[in-house]
Order: sequence, then C-alpha cells, then structure tokens
Amino acid sequence: MLVVVGSDHAGYDLKQSVIAGLKQQGHQVVDVGTDSTASVDYPDFAEKVGRAVLDGKAERGVLICGSGVGASVAANKLRGIRAGLCHDTYSAHQGVEHDNMNVLVLGSRIIGTETARECVHAFLGAQFTHEERHVRRLGKIDVLEQKFCDTAS
Repeated sequence: MLVVVGSDHAGYDLKQSVIAGLKQQGHQVVDVGTDSTASVDYPDFAEKVGRAVLDGKAERGVLICGSGVGASVAANKLRGIRAGLCHDTYSAHQGVEHDNMNVLVLGSRIIGTETARECVHAFLGAQFTHEERHVRRLGKIDVLEQKFCDTAS
C-alpha cells in the first residue's frame, strides 16, 4: 500500500520508526516531513498528509504529533478526511471497518514504538465493511461536512 506519513517535531522520532516498519512490511512511503526535531506547526503537516490522501497520492495516511490531539483536530478540517486518534489496535482497525477512517493519528508522547507499529499494521490491514448502518452513518457525516465546512476545502 502507498502510505503518506507526516509529523511535527514532537512526532519526528516516532515517524522515523513507523516509516522503517512500513518499509519492512513492503509498503511504499511518502514522507511529507518534518525532517528534524526543530519546532514546527502540526497543522501544516496535517494538511500535507490530508492533501496527499485526498489527491490520490497515497491510499492512507499516518500523522503524528506529541499527543495526537492537535493533529487529529487539524486533519479533520479537510473535507473528506476521516482522521482518528488511536493508541490501541482495536480502535485502529475498527476505525477503518466502521468509520472508513483514512488517516491514523498517533501521539508520540502517549504511545510506545512497538504499539505504534502494531496500530499502523492494524489500520492498514483493515477494510471498510460497507454494512448498511456504517454507510448510513457516514452519509450523515457527509451531510455535516456539506452543511458546516467551507466549500473551498
């Protein structure tokens, strides 16, 4: 799978480990930065990851910041991005299966390296179920986006 990965400075070290794990599993990776631990702003990288997914440059995205909260909030401002903050494998796969999550968000100060890699593996291995109840709920999310999100995104 082609996966876009991005982080702010707080997520840089975990991002490097996640990328190594993805490559070991045979995935192709697009790294949109950051490239160091120098302070940067997480919304910039949330946009880069989200845009890559929306533009078809990657099938799914992984986004990392210190807690994961800010990056999750920012990524979900892009219409069509369904970013979920997950620190366990159940949420990582269930978010795809039920909510068609396309960006996994991790908090580098919350989660360890091995658990992060396991979450990424669960996220990428999951598929949306297309069950009627989940499709119906996603339709309601689409209505919310149309109602309240700026049309320029």
